[in-house]
Formats: sequence, C-alpha cells, structure tokens
Amino acid sequence: MAALGLLKLSFLLSLLRPNYYSNLNAGTAVKPPPSCSRIECPVYNVIDTGKDYEIRQYNSSMWMSTSSIQDISLVGAAKTGFLRLFDYIQGKNDFNEKVEMTAPVMTQVSPSDGPLYESSFVVSFYVPKKNQKNPPPANGLHAQKWKNTHVAVRQFGGFVKDFDVGVEAAALAESIANTKWAAAIGKSHAAEPTKVFTVAQYNSPFEFFGRVNEIWLTFEI
Repeated sequence: MAALGLLKLSFLLSLLRPNYYSNLNAGTAVKPPPSCSRIECPVYNVIDTGKDYEIRQYNSSMWMSTSSIQDISLVGAAKTGFLRLFDYIQGKNDFNEKVEMTAPVMTQVSPSDGPLYESSFVVSFYVPKKNQKNPPPANGLHAQKWKNTHVAVRQFGGFVKDFDVGVEAAALAESIANTKWAAAIGKSHAAEPTKVFTVAQYNSPFEFFGRVNEIWLTFEI
C-alpha cells in the first residue's frame, strides 16, 4: 500500500464506497486493443504481465497535446480536449493538413485534493509515423516528445465514467504495490508528484460495443 501514497492515489480510495471497492471485479487479462488492427497505434513491447496488469515499454514518440484543462470531470475535460484535437486532424493547423486518426486518445490526470475541486487534464493524440518528424503546429496545442517510456497498464471496458476511473486507477496501484515494479514507479512519481495517472481511450464515441480503455502509470527505469 506504500505505493499508493507515493502515487498520490490514497485520496481516490477515500472517495470510494467501501462495499463498491470490495466487490470490484478483479479485472481481465490485458490484451492488444482491437482498434490497433484498424488504425495506427504507438509501438510497444510487453516486458512483464501479472494479475490484472501488464508492463509495457514504449519507444520514443511524438504526441500532440492540449494545454492544461481545468475541470471537475475527466469525461468533460476529455471531450473538450478531443474536440480540439479533432479539429487539428481535420486540417485546422498551421499547415492546413489533414492528419490520420490514431489511437489511443490519452488524458493525463493531475487530481485535485477533493471531489469538488477542479483537477488538471492534458489530452493528447499520438502523431502518425508519417508526421512524427514534423507534426503540423497549431494554436493552443503543443508537441510532446516522449522518451523511451515504461507503462503499467490495466484495461477496462465500456464508456469511461468519472467514478470508475478513480476505482480502476486505485486498483492498478494496488495490483503493482508489492511487485518488483513498485519502487521504480514510486520513484518516478515522487519526481513528478502532480502527474498521477493517464487514461487511454481506443474507441470512437460512436462505437458502443467492445470498447477498450486503459489506466496507465508511466515510469522510468
């Protein structure tokens, strides 16, 4: 449970109804998101698997990101950010260039200290390979370069809901708390205490079945 403190997720547990958390489904084995067979996704290697989690290594990559969005709702912030990024890929950028849709759309979450306070969210779009070296710039967006990055992942289905995200994030943190990865994750998040977790969404809003979402905890080794 020490990892929860390092990752600043203890506040999430305090918001959960005890009976809800104790009856939480154990989760499912992590599988490659089906949408990645249809559209481009960032390349990764699976380096470890455990109960309800997977450890991945992502290669260096470029993402296009919004500025920080202040909101009490992740769902609301993700919608705001996605609309900005959708305009971007439709050609509302400095090159007037359309950009291919990719997955996932990623929302980095920096939670507030309570449910009635605004949190900070940054929504990002994976830049396709053909645009990685020179992504079209755009007002209100910025390119975010990832180094080689390790990620602890937990998958869940359905449409993302604010309450469920907190449950899933806390469950991932608890799953890895006593593993060999806990120290590295805790150290990385101690260096960036405001960057707690990331929600990755792989499906269009118009896909109602077979939806795949992931909670990510990024870290370095």
